[in-house]
Amino acid sequence: MSLFSRFRKPPSPSVPVKPPETVAPKAPEPLAPEAALASAQEEQSLQAAIAAGDTQAIARLVIDGASTKIRQLAAEAIDDPAQIRQLIRDARGGKDKSVYKILTHKRDLLLAQEREVEHLHAEVAAAAAAIEKHSHRAFDPMFTPTLEQLESRWQAVAEHAAPDIAEKARQAIDRARETIAQHLRQIAAEAARQLAAANAATQAQLQREQDEKAAAAAATERAQVQEAEHKAETEKHDAEAKALRQIGGLVRKAHGALAAGSSKTAAGLRRGIEDKLAHAPALPAHLANQLRQLDEKLQELKDWKSFSVAPKRIELIERMESLIGATLHPTALAGHIKDLQEQWRTLSKGAGENGEAEWQRFHEAAQKAFQPCREFFEAQDKVKEENLRLRGLLFERLAAFEAQHNWEQPDWRNVITAVRESRQLWREHSPVDPVAAEELQGRFNALTAALQSRIDVEYARNVKEKKSLIERARALAGSAETRRAIDEVKRLQEQWKDIGPVSRDDDRKLWEEFRKHCDALFQKRQQEFATQHAALDSNKSQAVGLCEEVEKIAELSGQELLEGAKKLPDLRASFDAIEELPKANARQLQSRFERAFERCRKAVAQQHAREAEEGWAALLDASNAVRAHRLALVQDAADRDSLREAAEAQLTRPIKWPKRGLDVLKHALAQPGSTDLATSELALRTLCVRAEILTDSPTPSADQTLRREYQVKRLMQSMGQGIKSEEGLDALTLEWLAVGPIEEGTYLQLLERFKSCRGKAL
Repeated sequence: MSLFSRFRKPPSPSVPVKPPETVAPKAPEPLAPEAALASAQEEQSLQAAIAAGDTQAIARLVIDGASTKIRQLAAEAIDDPAQIRQLIRDARGGKDKSVYKILTHKRDLLLAQEREVEHLHAEVAAAAAAIEKHSHRAFDPMFTPTLEQLESRWQAVAEHAAPDIAEKARQAIDRARETIAQHLRQIAAEAARQLAAANAATQAQLQREQDEKAAAAAATERAQVQEAEHKAETEKHDAEAKALRQIGGLVRKAHGALAAGSSKTAAGLRRGIEDKLAHAPALPAHLANQLRQLDEKLQELKDWKSFSVAPKRIELIERMESLIGATLHPTALAGHIKDLQEQWRTLSKGAGENGEAEWQRFHEAAQKAFQPCREFFEAQDKVKEENLRLRGLLFERLAAFEAQHNWEQPDWRNVITAVRESRQLWREHSPVDPVAAEELQGRFNALTAALQSRIDVEYARNVKEKKSLIERARALAGSAETRRAIDEVKRLQEQWKDIGPVSRDDDRKLWEEFRKHCDALFQKRQQEFATQHAALDSNKSQAVGLCEEVEKIAELSGQELLEGAKKLPDLRASFDAIEELPKANARQLQSRFERAFERCRKAVAQQHAREAEEGWAALLDASNAVRAHRLALVQDAADRDSLREAAEAQLTRPIKWPKRGLDVLKHALAQPGSTDLATSELALRTLCVRAEILTDSPTPSADQTLRREYQVKRLMQSMGQGIKSEEGLDALTLEWLAVGPIEEGTYLQLLERFKSCRGKAL
């Protein structure tokens, strides 16, 4: 739709459209209800034609429909391609481009559909031909995947195929599938034959291998049995010879021990000989004679010692039995048991007399008494092993921490924590076996010492930096510029936080000294704040008083408001002269003063606007008197002189007339009345329309046509130059005053419309 079609109707064949200033009075246009009725009847005709399928009637409405809506609806209802092409030729270059676009769009859609159908038919034929050709091929490795692709291609278009083509395609697909099935049957038969032959060959081979393995196993077993028998015989002979040699050696050692006076050693050796006799062959005569002599000597010693030590052994046995179930600590209990065992060994030195029953009794009592100790020591051993394992893991973690830490930018708090917690956990993982833990303890000590050395270097550097900050804080405490010193000491406090760690003792001492100097400066600031607070309270009271004074002025009206507004510059200067306000109230007081000042400014502006509007209202009222006189001149009325006197009296009232307004009215009063009342009325109506456009006010239905024509005129005049902004209401009012006379009833209606626009703008 073109830009102008929204504002003008199709021109009448006999009356061309011209600008309002040069057009002669036209015949009244059809009333809106009649146009609406005609449009409704035409729409009903269109619906009836659509329902009846009367394409000729619909086509006529496409070209000759009275409204754009009817022509568009009719164009949407056309579906016949030939008729659409004909209507495109008829509508080309016509007055309604939207209809032409609808028709061309429908034509493009039909052409696209035709091309799609043609493409679809071609695809159906191509797919069917490809399947037919493929079904006659011999089977090869690509036969099956190609068929699957062709079937997918066919399925995509099969529903659009003719029945005969679809049947041929189905037969071709079946034929191709039969080719695949035949090939599969051949493959299956060949595979079955090859499998049977392979199974028979495999079975024969397995049987041969089993026979060979059985023969080899039997031969190996016989050889092993023979070798084992020979080896056993040899080993038996060697063992018997060795046993006799050992027994002979023990007999000689026992005789030697007796000769040296060590009866206990001799008795022990005799027990060893007895153990070996159980597995030895018959002794030779010389060796049997030596053993008999040894036994006789040992028996003599046993009889003598039993007489002297037997009571003491009984005492040790009883003391050991008394320790069974004792409530002593396992460590103390183990000490008592060990002491009794040492005494028993002391008594047993000498000849090994036959005290096996007593020894057995003593040994069993010792075992029973030691059982709690054994359980305790076993548990202790497990604890030591676990602690040693945990120490190993702890060392590995600490070593990994030391290796992976970024020593270019170390996190000293993490390093200190790691060392402290590692040492604490190391102590907690105790007891341990000193011998087993000795090497790990050395490595741990070396690692923690290396880390502590790094920490000590960092401690020293940080202590130096903190002492430097303490000296700077001491200097600032005596500064005369407290505020600047406070800002500086705050920066020092931030720097203090950024300094790395120091030892706990140094940190506490250094911080107390640093805080002492900072507190002294803050106390000094508190004293200054007390003095400053009093000044701020005074400034606040002054600011509140100024706000209240401006707020009182804002409540005034009329001449009192204008008089009070004269003090606003001084009040502004006084408020701006206040140097400082309390932070908690500064923004609120500033906002309060600005709001009150803005209210005063707006009240003064509104007062001036009301006064100015009173002058314009007086001008418009006086213009009515001038209009009455000029109308009387046109009608040659008898009261024209009295009307002139009344108009002159209006113009001489003591009113602050708007600039140029009084001159325009005086000039209009001096002019003779125009006899073209219709032109004057059109001019005033046009001014009302222009004012309504300017203030975005509605225009009565009777002047809607005039409003559209005026807007079209503005657009035509601004073509190529851009649409200029509308003149102001004051300029329109001056034009109003210069317009010729019209009838009073019409004038008063138009004047009310014009005043309403001025009131809305105000």
